[in-house]
Amino acid sequence: MSLIRVALIGLSASAKTSWAGDAHLPYLISPIGRTHIKVGALLNSSFAAAAASKQHFQLPSAVKAYGDPQALARDLDIDLVVCCTRVDVHYPTIAPSLRAGKSVFVEWPLAENIEKARELLAIAKDNGVDASKCIIGLQSRVSPLTLRIKDVLASGTIGTVLSSNVTTFGHLLPRDSLPDSVAYFADRKTGGNPVMIENGHALDYIHHVLGEFKSFDARMQTQRPTLKIFNADGKTTGSVDTDIPDLFSIHGPLIPSDGKVKVAANATLAQTFRLGPPVKNQPTTSWSIAGTTGELLITIQGHFYHSHTIDPVTIQHHDHATDEVTEIEWDWAEYQKELPIRSRMIAEVYERYAEWGREWPGLDDAGVRM
Repeated sequence: MSLIRVALIGLSASAKTSWAGDAHLPYLISPIGRTHIKVGALLNSSFAAAAASKQHFQLPSAVKAYGDPQALARDLDIDLVVCCTRVDVHYPTIAPSLRAGKSVFVEWPLAENIEKARELLAIAKDNGVDASKCIIGLQSRVSPLTLRIKDVLASGTIGTVLSSNVTTFGHLLPRDSLPDSVAYFADRKTGGNPVMIENGHALDYIHHVLGEFKSFDARMQTQRPTLKIFNADGKTTGSVDTDIPDLFSIHGPLIPSDGKVKVAANATLAQTFRLGPPVKNQPTTSWSIAGTTGELLITIQGHFYHSHTIDPVTIQHHDHATDEVTEIEWDWAEYQKELPIRSRMIAEVYERYAEWGREWPGLDDAGVRM
């Protein structure tokens, strides 16, 4: 089978966030990654920036450097365009490739708002691009933890799901301030903010386990309308008004299911996200799933599961019949253990895409989640 030829958008030595370099590149240049995929091109804000990134990351001389999305779209040697830029740059950088009929891998969120996301899905459809054969960066749904939880529920360990309650926190950012590198998180129109990114990732893997809402009610609140801005040295340099909610709450009935994961007809999911750390020494995420014969409690003790899983993550099972609580084990695949933490889930997405036989998150999933 021939290698999948990939173009990376947003791999930069000087980027304010380094997701392309931290999460994508380690897999792509690893021994297992190179058995499936070949990095064929880089696209940055200019040809010079792409060339500098190519040199910084010591990529082969054959890797092409682009500064124009249209030029990349015309490259017949590229099979998959991977976009790791700031959210409001997704549309202009990938739309030309979709119009050229190329498949894309776009980091979450798909675009800065639902209107732009729908436009991208329409462009894909109008140009013969199968959205299910593209990728959205909702990698937590293929993580070993998520898959383990699904398997436990499918085995009937807690019977039929009756309800689920989730509390999550935006732990990597302070509750009352922002670093100047992501000051745009205070501006809703950019599309990049904790409610969309961190909270969106959490809701996605929760729904992937339990199914979708049949209907829902939601409320958002901006508790701190003015945020301090601080620099790399931690010094406060100013402030900014924000229109981003720092509290998000959603609840509603789940679609009943008698499939592998049995969900009762009146089962309710309730989820709350709050920006900033939780009470000291308490988990960043606490997720309970109550069933007819038992309950699961999933706790994440420090950072975001989708990108920073370096702290303890546990699954506890409370058996109602015995009243005993036991821990259910889960683990990374052996090949994932050879990769940096931030690259492990992304690697599994690429592996599934390359094998073309198992599910991965596609662009249609992005439309549903947005």
